[in-house]
Amino acid sequence: MQKTNAPVAKDLVLVGGGHSHVAVLRRFGMRPLPGLRLTLVTRDVHTPYSGMLPGYIAGHYDFDECHIDLGPLARFAGARLYHGEVEGLDPETRMLQVSGRPPVNFDLLSINTGSRPGTVDAPGAAEFALPVKPIDAFLQGWERLIERVAESRGRFRIAVVGGGAGGVELALATQYRLQRLLAERGDDPERIEYVLLTQGPEVLPTHSEGVRRRFVRVLGERGVRLLTNHRVTEVREGAIRAEGHAEVSADAVLWVTSASAPTWPEQSGLAVDQGGFIRVDANLQSVSHPGIFAAGDVAALPDARPKSGVFAVRQGPVLTDNLRRAATGRKLRPYRPQRNFLGLISTGDRYAVASRGSWSMEGAWLWRMKDWIDRRFMARFNELPEMDDDEAPELASGVADQEAIRELSTLAMRCGGCGAKVGSTVLTRVMQRLPVSRRDDVVLGIDAPDDATVLSVPEGRLLVQSVDYFRAFIDDTYTFGRIAANHALGDLFAMGAEAQSALAIATVPYGRERVVEEALYELLAGALTVLQPSGAVLAGGHSSEGAELAFGLTVNGLVDPDAIWRKGGMRPGDALVLTKPLGTGTLFAADMRRKAKGRWIEDAITSMCLSNQAGGEGLRRFQATACTDVTGFGLLGHLLEMTRASEVDVVLEIDALPLLDGAAETVAAGILSSLQPQNLRLRRGVADLERAAGHPHYPLLFDPQTAGGLLASVPAGQAEACVEELHRLGYPAAAIIGRVEARSEALEPVRLVL
Repeated sequence: MQKTNAPVAKDLVLVGGGHSHVAVLRRFGMRPLPGLRLTLVTRDVHTPYSGMLPGYIAGHYDFDECHIDLGPLARFAGARLYHGEVEGLDPETRMLQVSGRPPVNFDLLSINTGSRPGTVDAPGAAEFALPVKPIDAFLQGWERLIERVAESRGRFRIAVVGGGAGGVELALATQYRLQRLLAERGDDPERIEYVLLTQGPEVLPTHSEGVRRRFVRVLGERGVRLLTNHRVTEVREGAIRAEGHAEVSADAVLWVTSASAPTWPEQSGLAVDQGGFIRVDANLQSVSHPGIFAAGDVAALPDARPKSGVFAVRQGPVLTDNLRRAATGRKLRPYRPQRNFLGLISTGDRYAVASRGSWSMEGAWLWRMKDWIDRRFMARFNELPEMDDDEAPELASGVADQEAIRELSTLAMRCGGCGAKVGSTVLTRVMQRLPVSRRDDVVLGIDAPDDATVLSVPEGRLLVQSVDYFRAFIDDTYTFGRIAANHALGDLFAMGAEAQSALAIATVPYGRERVVEEALYELLAGALTVLQPSGAVLAGGHSSEGAELAFGLTVNGLVDPDAIWRKGGMRPGDALVLTKPLGTGTLFAADMRRKAKGRWIEDAITSMCLSNQAGGEGLRRFQATACTDVTGFGLLGHLLEMTRASEVDVVLEIDALPLLDGAAETVAAGILSSLQPQNLRLRRGVADLERAAGHPHYPLLFDPQTAGGLLASVPAGQAEACVEELHRLGYPAAAIIGRVEARSEALEPVRLVL
């Protein structure tokens, strides 16, 4: 990650992980602009490369070969990765509305979200057709379609709507894949019938006559019926209606028509064309709002070009240069789109047709050339160079204006004698923006101008208190606040307590006042999304400035004296139940090295954002006898604490351990958390250590967890029902991982079943 020590002077926000933006990220990673902070807001963590998508559908590539992993790429660029979908934009206040999180502020904004096939004009298309975009939704629908075809009997009719290059490629690729699938199963591949509908008089209207002739021949050879001049007016279950023609029967409809734009750019007041695409000038800058840029399919250029990934790729370098220039107050440079370009259109099998101007050619060798070009392109983004961090960079010239320079010049003079506190004005504004919750047993809380919080403990109940605090391991401040709150509250739920209140402890990096304010607000707003549903109120806290982001909470809970869970309650015969999967330590160690796939990290974040509250309540209903939460000491460390306190032995079934996606791969690659060596000292508690250490999942016993799950002992007769209940409550990985036995003479209390 290209981290710098320069304070943030400006924010550049990239919306979408399209072909132009991946180039922007890579180029900023190669040459950062100190003082300019990048944030990527993306709906998809893995962005598909359009040139290889037909090959993936046909079965020639696997998922990772044709997708750019935005996780490592964003880390390489030093960009914050916000996984979410944009819902709105306020260009005047320069705030971006993103689903499920606070608004994202920007100084410069670039939009590269792509487009979607238009289904609005055809009733029923949105309900009964499978549009090719967004790609992730299409791929999920495509897998379901494969299952439908495999389970079907007799002929299966598939209609593809759209006669451009995308529609032709999709028809041939899906047909190739499905026919091979049926042939491999001993089924008749010819029972799949294909029809391609296009509203114009010919297919591939933007290509030369020679290209059209070649594809009409190929479609005929493959048995794909071509219906021209068929403007689809309605899609119903099992049929398509086209203007002036007889109804076309279809068991499945694939929709690949002309592109449509997202609605929020027009709703925000940006200048758009008749199709809703963002109007930009020759510099790729919005014609109505300077400082906002757009590229790729979502942009409407003065010199219109087809909606093609080829142009988005070519716009990447110019867009990067203009974002740098805009950030530093320099003159922008124009993008000059090429008049002609080489198009390589695949035919489903390993064969392609080349198109450039009036020239065309076809052959298997062209597919091999296309494959080589595509793989080389992908390697630029998935095989990133190692880069050394600059220890002490200065702000890039032009990034900070005079006001920013004056403000930032005071940072070096902050002595820390005041506790390095965040200024009272900033803190006041943040608190005014946060919702205030109240409880009767929180006598003086965050809304009272006193020196400390005052809590009341109801008669007959005990106060349970815990504290957690750690440095940020992700760049998404809001999500980090959520994870930190879950991590802290886990101690309360592991003891069977009800959450009552919390005190926040926040350290935010030095920076301009608005940057510090937003960081503190996002931390606390994220924490509140966890605290409020738990019943706890934010009662106060302490904030300071420091070299890096860190956050934690002191949490308070209430519990009945006879309902406290202790680590010492395990009984021989109990089953061991774990509510969440393991692997956060190794995965985030891999993420720091850009060795973790983006989807692995997103799955881990989803797990860490899952509260243990419902899990604790579920375990309570099934008479759990002892409980703890699995955090920094790893599964084995916390399990040894329970065996010592309970004076029992345990048998652990290592193959039953639920693991986060990717954890086995990163451990196998030798990537371990920095805390792993300390946890590994606890291996003396494992019997037959030499044999146990040979299991590939053995290192995950020591993997430190952040916001991990609950580990509990449950009466054996209720364990299966307990796990089923946990699944219903939203813990899909919950599993029985072992059993409790009476204390033996062995020195090691843990025995592994391999």
